[in-house]
Amino acid sequence: MRAPDHPLFHEFFTEDIPHLLARIGLAGESLGWMTTVTGIALVALALWVLTLTLGWTFQRMLSRISLTTDSNFDNNLEAQDVPRYLARIIPLVLGFNLIPSVLEHHPRLIGLTEKLFAIFFVVLAVRIARAVLFAGRDTLQQMDNYRGKPLGSYAQVISLLLYMIGLLTIFSLLTGRSVATFLVSMGAASAVLLLIFKDTILGFVASIQISANNMVGIGDWIEMPKYGADGEVLEINLTTVKVENWDKTITTVPTYALISDSFKNWRGMQQSGGRRIKRSIRIKMSSIRYLNDAEVDELRRIELLTDYIDARREEIRQYNATHQVDKRMLVNGRNLTNVGLFRKYMERYALERPGIHLEMSRMVRQLQPDDKGLPLELYCFTDDVRWVPYEHLIADIFDHLLASISYFGLEVFESPASIDPRQHMEKKSE
Repeated sequence: MRAPDHPLFHEFFTEDIPHLLARIGLAGESLGWMTTVTGIALVALALWVLTLTLGWTFQRMLSRISLTTDSNFDNNLEAQDVPRYLARIIPLVLGFNLIPSVLEHHPRLIGLTEKLFAIFFVVLAVRIARAVLFAGRDTLQQMDNYRGKPLGSYAQVISLLLYMIGLLTIFSLLTGRSVATFLVSMGAASAVLLLIFKDTILGFVASIQISANNMVGIGDWIEMPKYGADGEVLEINLTTVKVENWDKTITTVPTYALISDSFKNWRGMQQSGGRRIKRSIRIKMSSIRYLNDAEVDELRRIELLTDYIDARREEIRQYNATHQVDKRMLVNGRNLTNVGLFRKYMERYALERPGIHLEMSRMVRQLQPDDKGLPLELYCFTDDVRWVPYEHLIADIFDHLLASISYFGLEVFESPASIDPRQHMEKKSE
């Protein structure tokens, strides 16, 4: 491939420069080499100045265009340095066409230099195409319809294809063989290529499935204990998913693992507007008992329970009177218990306070008793899914409940500390 000669430049490099160098005393072989070196230096300087000038011009043009449009595409083109890449096209073409004139005294270098310029042009074309591709990706990710989609994976696949096309073209330029011939010769090595690009292929397939099934998106909170991931998804790439954990560490998870392994996505909680509270207070079994009338009268002074106690006392009185229950023993008939009143107090205090989602499930329930006492579980949802307000609300509720439990004659179960047995033995000895 030979570039056409330009008479004006040809005369300058082949006549004017040698004439000027001859006037300062150069002659013979040294004149030929100095003519070539001087020509190369002048061309390099001119192309450098032209590249800077065009880069500044294209940058200004794109900046002005971006001010008159609502789209972010032009801003993203600028962010991806597209004007700078475009500014190199004209100097590259100009330099390619000046090769025969500059290297006239060294014809063997012309073909090699032309190939070198052609390779530069292929690399530049790939970089421009890749920059436009990623500018388009960034533009789509800024749109509501595509926010959170794994567009980065698709962009990486296309980018990989661009690099492969560029490498094949460069191979063809260097060897003089067609791309088709190279691909045929690579058929036998296809198994090796599949092994090399196994993770890329699996990641691409996983990205398609993740996108089609809307399994996870950027900004989702996911948990994947197998990989130590518990936080917000930052990036979904071709082979890895980047997760920022709540302790600000970064975990990378193979993209294909989101298909082959299980994980928890908290997106549903975030979108529903309610975050679950599921926490228990374990009551010491030996502190649970019936309440006599004096104790009930005392607890009736708790404002949240006054109307409930009045209604329950009347209901119990009518039941016991109807069935002629012998109330000389509290175990007979129906009675109020301290744990029952405390459970009701938990309901009224915790489930009707500001911050609790009133449209979602709310209850206080007894769980299966075990060797650690009777669990009373508060089950409800907050109306603020943010972490800090959520934790503050839970702390406020249980601070109050734990401080209130002694008013009901109940005790919270605790495993004995090392000092407890000694205190117990001292009391017995006294």
